[in-house]
Amino acid sequence: MAGFDEREKGFEKKFAHDADLKFKAESRRNKMLAEWAGGLMGMSGPEVEDYVKAVRKADLAEKGDADVIRKVMKDLGDKGVKLAEADVVKKMHEFLATAVEQIEGAPKT
Repeated sequence: MAGFDEREKGFEKKFAHDADLKFKAESRRNKMLAEWAGGLMGMSGPEVEDYVKAVRKADLAEKGDADVIRKVMKDLGDKGVKLAEADVVKKMHEFLATAVEQIEGAPKT
């Protein structure tokens, strides 16, 4: 029975670790996406920092990535930047891969 309890604790620990990694990676991805989109819209300095916060906040609106995509597409459109949604989604995937690599490559504390 002790073996089962240890295995269950191991699964719980892995689940918590994976959830933490997912949250950190998506947050970092959203930051990179906001910086990229902000650059396309001519933002710089504190304006980009505020936009990063707004994109991260938008990600809390609903489960999944649709809320972030909608926000970025609307903001780009409002600034007259013509970009296909597929391009934004592609960038999101690229930034997520980069974020995971950065987090997994970071020294453990």
